[in-house]
Amino acid sequence: MTGRPAFRAFAPGRVNLIGEHTDYNLGYSLPIALRLGTTAVFTPDESATVIGAVSATEPDECEIALSTVPGEVTGWGAYVAGCVWALREAGVPVPGGRLQISSDVPVGAGLSSSAALECAVLLALAEASGAPVGDRTAVAKLAQKAENHYVGAPTGLLDQLASLYGEPDRALLIDFRSVQVETVPAALGEAYRLLVIDSHAPHRHSAGEYRERRDSCAAAAASLGVASLREAGPDDWGRLTDPVHARRARHVLTENARVLAAADALRDGDYPVFGELMNASHESMRDDFEITTDHIDHLAALARRMGALGARMTGGGFGGSVIALADVDAADRIIAELPDAAVAAGHPAPTVRAVRPGPGAHLR
Repeated sequence: MTGRPAFRAFAPGRVNLIGEHTDYNLGYSLPIALRLGTTAVFTPDESATVIGAVSATEPDECEIALSTVPGEVTGWGAYVAGCVWALREAGVPVPGGRLQISSDVPVGAGLSSSAALECAVLLALAEASGAPVGDRTAVAKLAQKAENHYVGAPTGLLDQLASLYGEPDRALLIDFRSVQVETVPAALGEAYRLLVIDSHAPHRHSAGEYRERRDSCAAAAASLGVASLREAGPDDWGRLTDPVHARRARHVLTENARVLAAADALRDGDYPVFGELMNASHESMRDDFEITTDHIDHLAALARRMGALGARMTGGGFGGSVIALADVDAADRIIAELPDAAVAAGHPAPTVRAVRPGPGAHLR
């Protein structure tokens, strides 16, 4: 080692309040950054031609060549290698060295542990390189490039933008056509709580369902003669002759409208309306986009029966977590009683966390 200082960065996970599968359709979403996150500590070594990466949650060290190319590294290390590759593709001279990673974002819970990892690694490596990489949106696009083209996951920009632009007690209204982020008050005061209900049923993007939904949306847009579903009219889904594509498009188009209405409800402090929009979003994901599971549907229904104003699946689908909005009394009941009720129905005991919007990715 050369004795150079270590570079430390933190990036949070995120939970999406409303607006699912709208990012790659250039629509709207309303996420928050969590106070859970990933820390990356990078110690450069100018004599090294590799990066040795270790994670507190993984048993093995991953060795990444600075010249790495897609397909060379698999598993958790692919996310790190993808960041190295994306930076060097952008002309950033990433040095060799040692990278240590720790995280308290649950993996597979739909809280974007992968984007937290990517953003933390990118910030640490970029700072160590001394080369400019642009603003937060530019970093988000590097993270997306790493995930899309190195890892092979066809994700949109939602997770990375939420991790980078998060602010305490603010939600983020993201317009994916203009790639603009507007903050919306989301302090909730003393009367309400946001709860994340981790089902402990990991989501299964790798099984191909996510890609199928994305391809269906692209086919729907092509049939309507528009570049993306963002350009379609609110009722244009009714012109589609393929019933599956029509349902997928109906979800996206109605979800965009719900996101904008939800942002207005937050600004007005109208939490009952916000809850109704969450419930409608879940029904759309269940019936039109078909990305929920019986398990997730049951948890959302349990939360509502216990007094939640709204409860919906959050994340890419097929498992993961439910986000619920409840007043303080109902939140206490959900935290105390929902895990046992889920077990009684034959499901794993979920973890229920009260969450608040936290700060975005930053150097430490």
